Amino acid sequence: MMNNNYFLLAILSVCIASCSQIILKMGAEKKYKSKIREYINGYVITGYGMLFTSMLITIVAYKKLSYLSVPVVEALGYILVPLLSILIFKEKIKGKKLLGIIIILLGIILYYL
Repeated sequence: MMNNNYFLLAILSVCIASCSQIILKMGAEKKYKSKIREYINGYVITGYGMLFTSMLITIVAYKKLSYLSVPVVEALGYILVPLLSILIFKEKIKGKKLLGIIIILLGIILYYL
């Protein structure tokens, strides 16, 4: 049986990684005066710092989680990133992307039944 605290840590890690992807996209959409500013700016430093933090949390969490639960937790990122994109960037999710999110959700639900 998995430890709930480590499961919550894994979910936190996915949330941090998803938010970091949004921050990196925000930085990628901006125009910069020089090439070096494209790679060294607040968005990039924050985004990669969050990814690094997420990786460390993931390492700690996965030490105690069963191998069967890990893919389910990671799949939440495929749902969270599009939802954040809708909220922050006002993106439209349709067609194959929406179908993919639904299939992921159904897979998670079936896994835990």
